Amino acid sequence: MTTSRPGEPGLRPSEPGRRPGERGDLLDPRCPTRQLLDRIGTKWTSMVVKVLAEEAPDELRFAELRRRIPGISQKMLSVTLQSLVRDGLVARRVEPTVPPAVHYRLTELGLSLERPLAALRVWAETHMPEIDRSNQLADGAPPD
Repeated sequence: MTTSRPGEPGLRPSEPGRRPGERGDLLDPRCPTRQLLDRIGTKWTSMVVKVLAEEAPDELRFAELRRRIPGISQKMLSVTLQSLVRDGLVARRVEPTVPPAVHYRLTELGLSLERPLAALRVWAETHMPEIDRSNQLADGAPPD
C-alpha cells in the first residue's frame, strides 16, 4: 500500500517513512512481505505449525517435535523454530534444568496462521495426483 492515491508515486511499506503496522505490497520487490512469505511458506514451517496447533494451548519439547515430524533434521528444526520465535508465531520457554528443558507453543498469532496453512496442505494433498500427472507429461513419461 502506498501513502498516496492509486497511480501516484508514494512511500512503499519497505521505505523509510513507512508507518509501523502499515499493510505491505507483495508486488513491490522491496516489500518485507516477500521475506515473510519465504519464511512461512516452507514445508517445515507448515509441519511445525500443524504439530504445535494439534497440541494448543499446550507445549511440546524439542525432542517431541522432532519425533512428530519425520525427516526433519535437528538443525532444520532448530532453524525453523528460531525463525518462528523471532516472528512472534511461537513462544519458547526454557526450564533451568540440567540439561535445560525447552518447550514450544504457538502464540495467538501463530494459531491464526494454522487455518491458511491447513488449507494449503489440504489443497496440496488433494491435487498431488494431478500435479504428478502434469510433471510426468512435461518430462515426456507416460502418465500412470
